Amino acid sequence: MFGRHDPDAALPVDPDVGAPALRLRPSSIAAVALGGLLGTSARHGLGVALPETAGQWPFTTFAINVAGAFLLGGLLEALARSGQDSGWRLRVRLGVGTGVLGAFTTYSTLAVDTDLLLRADQRWTAIGYAFGSVAAGLVATVLGIAAGAWMTSRSAEQAT
Repeated sequence: MFGRHDPDAALPVDPDVGAPALRLRPSSIAAVALGGLLGTSARHGLGVALPETAGQWPFTTFAINVAGAFLLGGLLEALARSGQDSGWRLRVRLGVGTGVLGAFTTYSTLAVDTDLLLRADQRWTAIGYAFGSVAAGLVATVLGIAAGAWMTSRSAEQAT
């Protein structure tokens, strides 16, 4: 223990040290709230336009969650590759990532839909829906990350 050097000494200084916590900044709260309003409205609009049938696979919620996982993976990868998590990148991550996509995806509805399928004695549909949603979300996230990486590298190539 004595005589060892600090392995984190090479890390940059945290810009938030001494600043109010990110979650307490009015600008952060506003970005997430406005994004949440937009994401929730989009989800509700799709739910109205594409209503689900009770006792059957909830395709609308499934599609929303998978699309949101893809978009979030792509967004976060593109932001991470484009620079520090500060300034406009931080605002986009909070407003679009946490706000819009956090409210657009609705994993709480996945739980409710699963419960409703179980109550309707659709045990295998409920199990398939729950596990299928998580698996499809993971695959969509990986594909979104790959798309974000590809788009960022393509933009970098075009800039040179």
